[in-house]
Amino acid sequence: MATVSHSAAASHVGKIRSNNQDSGYAGRSLFVVADGMGGHAGGDVASSIATKRIIEADKPYASAQDAEFALQAALIGANAQLAETVFEHAELTGMGTTVSAIVVLENEVAIAHIGDSRIYLLRERELSQITIDHTFVQRLVDSGRITEAEAMVHPRRSVLMRVLGDVEASPEIDTSILATIDGDRWLLCSDGLTGVVSHTAIASALASGASAQDVADLLVKESLDGGAPDNVTVVIVDIGAGDGSARTDSPVIVGSAANPLAFGEEPGRNRALRIPALRLHPVRETHFEPDSQDYLSELIEEDARRARRRKATWLVGVILLVLSIVTTTIIGYQWTQTRYFVGVDGSNVAIYQGVQQDIGPIKLSSVYEDTDLNLSDLRVYDRQQVEQTINAGSLADALAIIERLKGAIVE
Repeated sequence: MATVSHSAAASHVGKIRSNNQDSGYAGRSLFVVADGMGGHAGGDVASSIATKRIIEADKPYASAQDAEFALQAALIGANAQLAETVFEHAELTGMGTTVSAIVVLENEVAIAHIGDSRIYLLRERELSQITIDHTFVQRLVDSGRITEAEAMVHPRRSVLMRVLGDVEASPEIDTSILATIDGDRWLLCSDGLTGVVSHTAIASALASGASAQDVADLLVKESLDGGAPDNVTVVIVDIGAGDGSARTDSPVIVGSAANPLAFGEEPGRNRALRIPALRLHPVRETHFEPDSQDYLSELIEEDARRARRRKATWLVGVILLVLSIVTTTIIGYQWTQTRYFVGVDGSNVAIYQGVQQDIGPIKLSSVYEDTDLNLSDLRVYDRQQVEQTINAGSLADALAIIERLKGAIVE
């Protein structure tokens, strides 16, 4: 029987953010990562409330299906609690959080996911992304409008289409049940890791053979080494053989959920004035937008305009490059026509304008003047020189060479 053998969690505020809006939990059978949003005033509160509510689901289950249902119910309950908190504290309006959670039950794993935090599975040194990001750019990728590479640099890559918060009473949550075997290593992480550390680097760290805690710390360090513009949270779950009785890990909470909640205003004040804000005042700084067709159409059109601008920029660049090449060619050719040399034209000595080299089918020289000097009349040395061509700095120099050759003819 496979079960959890070791687990670990690590979280860091990063190098840019002033507070940690991530939360993480590594429990007995439940493991959670939540990435809060809503700015300094609400992101940490959202992830903390959601994580603490979901932790209540860390208990035994009769089946994986029961665990899956309990996880979904826990996330819906967390969403309701967030809405109630906003009702009591209007300054937190618009806050929300992503959640990625798993429950390990013998040889199976129940999964619940919403947002763009991720769950990965390393099996036999092969790393697979289990969850799908609920982001605008992921929809563009899924629909074939942009590539994965374009999604990485898309200006709307932070726009979330689904989160827990005060916007939807019943948010759509992805749930599933997967098999797990001895030797599997599961990773739950916020986008503070995946936005900085490459898929290859994550796979290498997970497959390093280091302990769960060492790997969690290493991944956080790699994010910091990469600049860590966002909070980063990592939860590692190792699956081993046995019944789990030998496991010594204690449940651990990291990030904002590890600290007491602090609200900026007393609850209940001006409650009547806050009721409309519950649904009508989303905070744009959070990078969340409701899942509406109008919004999607607007963003898709914006993306199309960006694509047209890219094509126009590319076309202008190509035109400028072609013009540059043509201009350089013309200038170069004009320079060659200021040069002269003496050579052979049939059986006569001739003055050529240009240079001896050719560029493919393009000749860079032509006969300027065909003299009446026959090649056979020249001395052997002079004949050889003319056959090999004699460079002249100007037309006057070329005419002087012809006169010299004529004067050296042996009667």
